[in-house]
Amino acid sequence: MSAEQELLTKWRSLPQDKQEEVLDFVEFLYVKNSANKTPLGERLRQIRSRIVASGEPLLSRDEIEKEIASRRGGLQETDA
Repeated sequence: MSAEQELLTKWRSLPQDKQEEVLDFVEFLYVKNSANKTPLGERLRQIRSRIVASGEPLLSRDEIEKEIASRRGGLQETDA
């Protein structure tokens, strides 16, 4: 079995949320290795590197979505 076939077989056996994580990671690798790096992309990579070096944890996808929603006035948490 080729690496491509093995990857696809394993990917198909994962739950939907894990498949999305794999796609996000592949996209990250693709962008990281892209020959067409834009100045904005390079600046964002520099900022990310400084954040990682500082020890500050990066936000998860859910945390980013909550941050965006709260800044747009759409996040309404209730206390139970």
